[in-house]
Amino acid sequence: MTDPTDTTEPPAGGGDDADTVAATATATSRPQPTAVYVISVAAELSGMHPQTLRIYERRGLVTPARTQGGNRRYSDADIAVLRRISELTTAGMNLEGIRRVMRLEAENARLRAELERARAIALHAIEEAERSQRGSRNARTSAGNDLVPLRQAVAVFGQRASIFERD
Repeated sequence: MTDPTDTTEPPAGGGDDADTVAATATATSRPQPTAVYVISVAAELSGMHPQTLRIYERRGLVTPARTQGGNRRYSDADIAVLRRISELTTAGMNLEGIRRVMRLEAENARLRAELERARAIALHAIEEAERSQRGSRNARTSAGNDLVPLRQAVAVFGQRASIFERD
């Protein structure tokens, strides 16, 4: 079963095995930020058959970039997604389960990033408050904008606090 819209181009240099091995070695040595791998190289890098990649694209699990001519181009991020899909299928999940797991993983990553941003903002606010407090201690003013420590006593019901005890 072939995809009539796929006009796969072989890797540069004729498409022999030496070129594919060279492309694989290059791909594993430096990550590509853009979509540069043709479907045959992406299939080899992910350990899958090219037809499997087409099926995953039709099911919406991966969305490779397209050239002006309509050829698929995969990035390192796409290869990572394909490897994750492979791990999940090996664990026995079906494609709908994989879609849900991947959606939850993406949401989890988004929430973790949001939490880190909130922590950084809170840490900055704490540091700013401490810096402001240190500055106001050093430059005591009569304006009364300093924080004043509050001394509180705990009273237990049924017992009287002695006026002779020292805090």
